[in-house]
Amino acid sequence: MSTEALLHDLRGQLRDGGLHGCLLVRDLHTGDELGIDPDTQLPSASLVKVPLALATVERIRRGDLDGATMLDVLPGRITTPGPTGLSRFRHPVRIAIDDLLYLSTCVSDGTAADALFDLTPPAQVADILHDFGLRGITVRHRMRELSETPVERFDAAQVHLAHALAIDAGTSGRGHRVPQLDTTRANTGSARAWVELLQALWTPSSIHPEVAGRVRGLMAHNVLRHRLAPDFSSDATTWSSKTGTLLNLRHEIGIVEHSDGQAYAIAVLTESLVPAASQPGADAVMAQVARALRDHLRQL
Repeated sequence: MSTEALLHDLRGQLRDGGLHGCLLVRDLHTGDELGIDPDTQLPSASLVKVPLALATVERIRRGDLDGATMLDVLPGRITTPGPTGLSRFRHPVRIAIDDLLYLSTCVSDGTAADALFDLTPPAQVADILHDFGLRGITVRHRMRELSETPVERFDAAQVHLAHALAIDAGTSGRGHRVPQLDTTRANTGSARAWVELLQALWTPSSIHPEVAGRVRGLMAHNVLRHRLAPDFSSDATTWSSKTGTLLNLRHEIGIVEHSDGQAYAIAVLTESLVPAASQPGADAVMAQVARALRDHLRQL
């Protein structure tokens, strides 16, 4: 199948799955890439925890922070579905910065991430990204804002109303009545920007090798593996990734490394057009489309 025909078919698969998708797959060795709307900016949701981890580890390397420092963290006490870790704790904890990094990146714990943002505020995370030449990702706010959406205002039987608002309340310029979905106010990035970050972490760049290795290790131990992992994990591959989910947004970025030495950076950012919280079929479509792009690149 030609590349043009493949992309047309994959756009149809996304549409049939109730998704608007922005994807990019890049061969890290050749630079060859294939994508669908890879330059569209979308709210990042929990993907922002990767830049946060990078900035925190870089500050540890510089000596600004000590990973062994113990911090007192208040519990999140969140009871709605989704949040993990300290976000659901009922009582205060004392925990090291290194362990907050694990919880934030590998378990996607928003309360742990905000404890790290207390040390390195969003503007400073953005500055560190810029120092590394990574300018396509905006970091404007902490994670607590992501637990203050319309979902938290409805009971379980009415969650679909929050998703309907997320789908219908946007503008052609990507503004939105829900602040967390407004690209002028939210943390944002395009599929291309996230792939650029992944490439900087997995190949030689201005990021110190020890810092890049630490972030790669955190992403390799991501425990949320329901989205793209089923199509990229095997005995002959390693899949390192980070997911992001918020209202109708379903994202994942990651690197698949093959035993033959090939490696591909993958970013899949999607908006669901179906007003429902649980959509395992959408996750499966995301993985199938991303894998089709990867498979086609391998054959070029």
